[in-house]
Amino acid sequence: MLHFGTLLAVMVYFRADIWEIIQGVMVTLIGKEESKQRGKLFLWIILATLPTGLIGILFKGWFESLFSKPKIVGVMLLITGFVLWFTRWAKKDWKKIEKMGWMDSILIGIAQGLAIIPGISRSGATISTGLFCSLDRELSGKFSFLLSIPAILGATVLEFQKIESGSEVWVSLVGMAISFCFGIFSLKFLMKIIRMGKISSFSYYCWGMGLLMILLVK
Repeated sequence: MLHFGTLLAVMVYFRADIWEIIQGVMVTLIGKEESKQRGKLFLWIILATLPTGLIGILFKGWFESLFSKPKIVGVMLLITGFVLWFTRWAKKDWKKIEKMGWMDSILIGIAQGLAIIPGISRSGATISTGLFCSLDRELSGKFSFLLSIPAILGATVLEFQKIESGSEVWVSLVGMAISFCFGIFSLKFLMKIIRMGKISSFSYYCWGMGLLMILLVK
C-alpha cells in the first residue's frame, strides 16, 4: 500500500506523459503516424514488464525470505551504491526515445526484476541501466518511473487481499496518503538530480546505510 501511494504520485507527476502515451496508442491503432514515438514508448514499457513479472513469479519465495536477513539487505545496499557510482562513466551519446531499442527495454526490465531483492533500489537499478544503455538522462528517469506503474499495480492487486481487518485498512490508507505526499516531493527532487547527472551522489547514502546494517545488526 505504501508502494501504491508512490504509484499514485508517479501517475500525478507524469500525468502529461501518460496522457501522451494513451494518445499515441490510440493514434497507432487507427493507423496514423503523428504519434508513433508515443506508442513506441508504451510498447517498450510492456516489453520491459515481461522479464520483471517472470523474475517475480519464479523467485517470489526466495526474494521474500531475504527480508528477514538484514545483513544481506546491507550488502545489497552496498551493491546499489556501486551501481549508482559507476553511472559517472556511462556513455554520453544520449539516445532519445526514437533510438531506444527492444534490448534496452529488456535490460531495464531485468534490472527492475532484480530490484525485488531488498536493498536493491528499483529506481536506482532501472535508471542506472538506462544510463548504461546510453539513454538520455531524462528519458532514463521517465522510463524508470513509468515502468513502475504496471509492476506496482500488479503487486498491489496480489497483496491487497492480505489486508483483513477494518483497522488494517485505515492504517494502510494513512500510510498510502503519506507516501503519496512524500512521493511527489521526492520525484521533483530526484528528476532534478537526474537532469543534472548527479544520481551517483546517492551512492554515499547507500554505502553508509549498508555498512551500518552490516555492522550493527547481530
